[in-house]
Amino acid sequence: MILKNKIAIVTGGSGGIGKAVVQSLAKAGCRVIAVSRSRQELKVIKENLQKEGLRVEIKKADVSNYAQVQKVVSAVIKKFHTVDILVNAAGVYGPIGLFRDNDIKKWSETIQVNLIGTVNCTHAVLPVMMSKKEGKIINFSGGGAVNNFPNFSSYATSKIAVVRFTETISEELKSYDVQINAIAPGAVNTKLLDESLEAGQKAVGDKFYEKIVKQKKEGGDSPQLAVDLILFLISDQSLNLTGKLISAKWDNWKEWDKSKIERLNNSSEYTLRRIDNKYFKEIK
Repeated sequence: MILKNKIAIVTGGSGGIGKAVVQSLAKAGCRVIAVSRSRQELKVIKENLQKEGLRVEIKKADVSNYAQVQKVVSAVIKKFHTVDILVNAAGVYGPIGLFRDNDIKKWSETIQVNLIGTVNCTHAVLPVMMSKKEGKIINFSGGGAVNNFPNFSSYATSKIAVVRFTETISEELKSYDVQINAIAPGAVNTKLLDESLEAGQKAVGDKFYEKIVKQKKEGGDSPQLAVDLILFLISDQSLNLTGKLISAKWDNWKEWDKSKIERLNNSSEYTLRRIDNKYFKEIK
């Protein structure tokens, strides 16, 4: 997929990794539509990109609200007649601390943003992608999907659900040539990290608190790791790779060639299992 003039919607596009994705896609020649709940933050990124001679459309919307998502996607299709790329980067940590002590309403709101927001946006763009038999969808997961993440139960639950959603929908979309993958972006210093630090050591746990204090001090992983993986997955270089969970930092995706991708598409590697079914033996 040549990125110039491709139509890309990026949710969570006004801050953190989503902001970096918007900037990189705009520089690659995409017509980018940045979506966020913060109109002010969207205006700032638009102004900054305009100073670099880059164009970006901005749309204020809450991804957990399907009517708002539909309105954005309909407006994009009306103007550009298609959607080529969707990056579901919108996300929140939600309540931090023991599940027993969590505000259940806020817990549920995390699921609404991280999981249902991803579902809403994917559902809204699929008709146009399936009709033209072309499209790339990138969903944001994270470490909470493959490791225990105590004190962040709503976040971890939402992120593992995003992976299973990605794997399931990928099978439905194979005959339509639409690829959908999930990524783990790495330990990037964003406002989610700041929220964890503000919650304090007691809420997040001693081990994790020590880790994030060190991360904050050392700068964390570069958001460019995630950006580069996204650029790979939406390019022709990734071929028809679909239904995978890929770590921007820990997986060797930069070394994958055509034969490797073909093999991965016929295996359970880089899914929630992380290993292939052939390694399982029936217990008698």
